[in-house]
Amino acid sequence: MTTLTMTTEHKHAVLYRMVMPEHLCPYGLKALDLLERHGYEVEDHHLRTPAETEAFKRQHDVTTTPQAFVEGRRVGGYDDLRAFFGNPLQAKDAVSYRPVIALFAMAAGMAFAAAWAATGRVLSTQAFEWSVAFAMCLLALQKLKDVESFSTMFLNYDLLARRWVRYAYLYPFAEGLAGLLMVANVATPVSVPLALFIGTVGAVSVWKAVYVDKRELKCACVGGDSSVPLGFVSLTENLMMVAMALWMAARSYVLVGH
Repeated sequence: MTTLTMTTEHKHAVLYRMVMPEHLCPYGLKALDLLERHGYEVEDHHLRTPAETEAFKRQHDVTTTPQAFVEGRRVGGYDDLRAFFGNPLQAKDAVSYRPVIALFAMAAGMAFAAAWAATGRVLSTQAFEWSVAFAMCLLALQKLKDVESFSTMFLNYDLLARRWVRYAYLYPFAEGLAGLLMVANVATPVSVPLALFIGTVGAVSVWKAVYVDKRELKCACVGGDSSVPLGFVSLTENLMMVAMALWMAARSYVLVGH
């Protein structure tokens, strides 16, 4: 009988992080978790006072903590560890579609969940209507978090806002109101013209800025701190509002006609 023995090579890391009664460094916790998830046995050293932390910084000639040492070599802090493991953090101002993808995905999830609760069906006309209306509400919410920053970014490309600056401040409220009315399926004579107007103006403005003038701008669609580039996503937001308005107008006409 042959006995197979398996040997495991232990990977070793040393981590120094602040663990004080008044402050537990979140990046230290993230660094510890990251090392452990990559299979390292971590020698976890706590820096328990400001004086101890400053002494450590002077000793190792560093300016921040945590500091990780992998197999005897200093790697650095949490960001450095991410890069060391091949997954660096994205720069804050880097172009990213993640915020708008997350927003539309959440809007769709909320719509399907609401449809299931209300009708017992996930896929229905109502669910798709709600997904658009919820997306409008969430997009308005992102803008309303900081209307001043949104308006500044919006003025870079919106044609009506450039002629009447107050429109840049009113836009998030108009989008949110139209979305809420569409969710409730009330006041169609208000929601349809409102969504149709702001969607059409927005679509024309984005088309001119991106496809005619060839300008490279950030989109204000998810707020004034957006890293989403102005282009297809922005055009989609506006065309979505136009399509929703036309759909609801047509549906109301059919219902009234019958």
